[in-house]
Amino acid sequence: MLPASLTSITSIIVHLIDFFAVNKLQTSPTPLKSLSFELRHLHAVSPFGHVVFQDVPSLPEGFSPQHENRTFNIKTRQISTQRGPDFDSLWQARVHSMKFGQSQRLNWEEVIIPGPDVESRETLLQLAKMSSNAYLTPEEPEWYDLGGGWNNTYPFGWDDDGFRGQVFATPDNSTVIVSIKGTSAGGIVGGGGPTVKKDKLNDNLLFSCCCAKVDWTWTTVCSCYRNGWKCDLDCLETALIEESLFYSVGINLYNNLTYIYPDSNIWIIGHSLGGALASLVGVTFGVPVVAFESPGERMAAGRLHLPSPPSTQHVTHVYHTADPIAMGTCNGILSSCSLGGYAMETRCHLGKSIIYDTVSNCSWSVDIRTHTIVSVIERVLSAPWPPSAEIGREVPEADFEEDCVECYSWEFGSYPAKLEP
Repeated sequence: MLPASLTSITSIIVHLIDFFAVNKLQTSPTPLKSLSFELRHLHAVSPFGHVVFQDVPSLPEGFSPQHENRTFNIKTRQISTQRGPDFDSLWQARVHSMKFGQSQRLNWEEVIIPGPDVESRETLLQLAKMSSNAYLTPEEPEWYDLGGGWNNTYPFGWDDDGFRGQVFATPDNSTVIVSIKGTSAGGIVGGGGPTVKKDKLNDNLLFSCCCAKVDWTWTTVCSCYRNGWKCDLDCLETALIEESLFYSVGINLYNNLTYIYPDSNIWIIGHSLGGALASLVGVTFGVPVVAFESPGERMAAGRLHLPSPPSTQHVTHVYHTADPIAMGTCNGILSSCSLGGYAMETRCHLGKSIIYDTVSNCSWSVDIRTHTIVSVIERVLSAPWPPSAEIGREVPEADFEEDCVECYSWEFGSYPAKLEP
């Protein structure tokens, strides 16, 4: 007899297959226009480590989506992205890189697909609201109302300590958006809850220079630190590739979605840790990404041995200069992050970055409390940005982060641990 959790997952997949057998996906090219999205699934990880979905019921026949406020629009534009071969080939390239320290040459294919119009303020605002709602359930007062009448029950994973978020889709399933929850950091930027412990572990593995070794008082999250400022790189990369890391869960989530939506364009979004995970998964599969206030994830991508496409311009980071986490300045033993037990030491981002200079233009003080997605929604994106409006733009111009350096005081190499006598 199958375990109850596996039976539940199987029934969900069977239900979805039956649904799409009746409602076949439209495979014709999507014209460049505003796409209309509705919440389709909640997603999370069950106590048994499975990525599972909770369907949100469709509107009854005859009801207008606009009347029910179930849908909202996002502008699109043509974007260029690089996609590698099948997943097995990508995985073999990662294994080869981990074993031999050499990158295999892959056949990357440039494709043009509809992606979010990141030059539109309204588009960024809607995506930010979707990212915010990944932290919440619909009955909570902080929930941004993107449509009423949704099923807010979720029996698998949502009340446990795993990876979680939501899935939105257009009515014709041509485009699907995955929203990934970021860090719930009680006592620092508000929030908390059952995911705090694993969120913190992932933050300290992905965004610290070496196992969250800030000073002698810290207990490291892996065993790769050596005396002085030395770190064993092989040990560190092995620690990041552990299956318990959220990146691996994100890969499974993406594979599950491509099974459910085989002909859809998939976008991935998120805030903070969720934004970094969105970027790492998006680079792996060459899908559009918008990440809000994300810590620098470029170093983690190298340590995870992600196959590096010729371009990562399909990844867009959005952040402001008063956020010390996104700017890479929330470090040192007296920083707010360190006092909370977070070693946030990276600053370099993949792809292009849209940076709002809230320090110079709005006289904001650098403060970890501005890191919240609500600050971005209510104080940055809710009104036109004057410096951009003056030159006929809606948002600051996206650009690559050139000459970015991090963890420069550390030495990374082969430093095997000394065996105890």
